[in-house]
Amino acid sequence: MENLTFFSAISAPMIIVVVIVIILLFGGSKIPELARGLAKARKEFKKATDEVENEIDISDSPASKPAIDTAKIEEEERAKIRAKIEAEERAKISAEKSNTDSAK
Repeated sequence: MENLTFFSAISAPMIIVVVIVIILLFGGSKIPELARGLAKARKEFKKATDEVENEIDISDSPASKPAIDTAKIEEEERAKIRAKIEAEERAKISAEKSNTDSAK
């Protein structure tokens, strides 16, 4: 909130005075270089800020945490149950076959 009160206190004449002081200090020919330097610094700062925010977002996102794939787990369980049933059926068939062979 303090920052807002500072900016609300800046008036148009004050901005003009600051611009005149900058022109006197740096000269008219140096101002474009100064503006380019400030713009480049701002761009680099923004890029670094975005990288940090993206890194924080990625580390907090659910995608970075191992998700439980319930469909895969269910399919594996079904495969185990099918294999068990098939093994029981084969054992039953082979037992019946051995009973009929021994009866002959």
